[in-house]
Amino acid sequence: MAISCAVGMEMQDSKMNGALSAGAEGYRQEREGFLPTHGTASGRKPVQFMDFEGKTSFGMSVFNLSNAIMGSGILGLAYAMAHTGVIFFLALLLCIALLSSYSIHLLLTCASVVGIRAYEQLGQRAFGPAGKVVVAVIICLHNVGAMSSYLFIIKSELPLVIGTFLRMDPEGDWFLKGNLLIIMVSFLIILPLALMKHLGYLGYTSSLSLTCMLFFLVSVIYKKFQLGCDVSHNDTAVGGEQPPIQRFNSSCEAKLFTVDSQMSYTVPIMAFAFVCHPEVLPIYTELCRPSQRRMQAVANMSIGAMFIMYGLTATFGYLTFYSTVKAEMLEMYTQEDLLILCVRLAVLLAVTLTVPVVLFPIRRALQQLLFPSKAFSWPRHVAIALILLILVNVLVICVPTIRDIFGFIGSTSAPSLIFILPSVFYLRIVPSEVEPLFSWPKIQALCFGILGVLFMAISLGFMFANWATGQSRMSGH
Repeated sequence: MAISCAVGMEMQDSKMNGALSAGAEGYRQEREGFLPTHGTASGRKPVQFMDFEGKTSFGMSVFNLSNAIMGSGILGLAYAMAHTGVIFFLALLLCIALLSSYSIHLLLTCASVVGIRAYEQLGQRAFGPAGKVVVAVIICLHNVGAMSSYLFIIKSELPLVIGTFLRMDPEGDWFLKGNLLIIMVSFLIILPLALMKHLGYLGYTSSLSLTCMLFFLVSVIYKKFQLGCDVSHNDTAVGGEQPPIQRFNSSCEAKLFTVDSQMSYTVPIMAFAFVCHPEVLPIYTELCRPSQRRMQAVANMSIGAMFIMYGLTATFGYLTFYSTVKAEMLEMYTQEDLLILCVRLAVLLAVTLTVPVVLFPIRRALQQLLFPSKAFSWPRHVAIALILLILVNVLVICVPTIRDIFGFIGSTSAPSLIFILPSVFYLRIVPSEVEPLFSWPKIQALCFGILGVLFMAISLGFMFANWATGQSRMSGH
């Protein structure tokens, strides 16, 4: 009954009813392996990835996807605006948001055609076992990189925040060492949340994480009106080697449109700010009354909310410090400011609560890759989460150049997840009887994939040039 209900919803939302009816038997067999069911005639445990019906509400799904979209890159958006201009930045941000929504549309269309709601299985459907392996590896690398960047923030920022609140020296007290704190946070906060059976249960923590980032946004707006155009408190921090006119935008005039050498570094920050694709299908799976139209509405609302939050944060952060804003905006404020300390703590909490959401797609990819025919198992569920957290903690503690390593991974995996894979899946999975090869939707998908390849090539080119010159830039999800 659950299978027939899910098939009915997908056929109602898809315009491809004719093609589905022609291959109904083949699609039915694929659906039996990946959509909820309540039993089999033989009485043995069904071979499937999940054995439950989606019960996560629309609102909780929006919270989870919004939390997956929001990342540490929000701290660098004001810096990006300083090197593109207000109008140009907002136009680029809008274009990237629309492209991300279109990418999710391609992904959901492919999922509806074949009745599969696992990214890895779409790879297998398009290219066989090799496609499944490639997709699983890309998801794991990208999300491990994201988890590592979040734990790096905790490692660097949490000792400073706690030390300032307690009026202690972070370098002098052993219990304020960053390595110890990330281990404590990982196993006391992140691990229990990561052991939840379903992603939908994290909707409450995701809403708390988004509330923390909303507090960050409100504080940035408040500090703009409090500080006005006065940035003189940064004089001592910047140093006196250069004359003031070179250090500060004394006129406090906002640039509406500008292009400089740093723009090539800031655009990837904006592009990666909407990466959430590994989480889309797991959230779709657990959505109550799932349908393509309903999940697309979840995606559009989440992307729209993040577009507004990103735009306001960048605008008010830039209009506070103008051309002097740093890659990590919080560094511009005085460390003794109690409100900014609370903001730092809120950002740390938001980052911490995002890690379990990012961990879920990795575990799902590993289960699809290593245990595709196994039913749910608590020991395996716990073991994968524990091993992943240990691995990421070891990387963050022992590898000082991990940001460069995962900068390379991010430059390859993010364009693959946003642009290349959804477009290739659409071209391969959607039958030619429904959409001919030279139809406008498939031409759009092809152009979208080519755009992803170009974006990957440009990102890698600038990254290698950056390494060759010995410079470094901030990057974040």
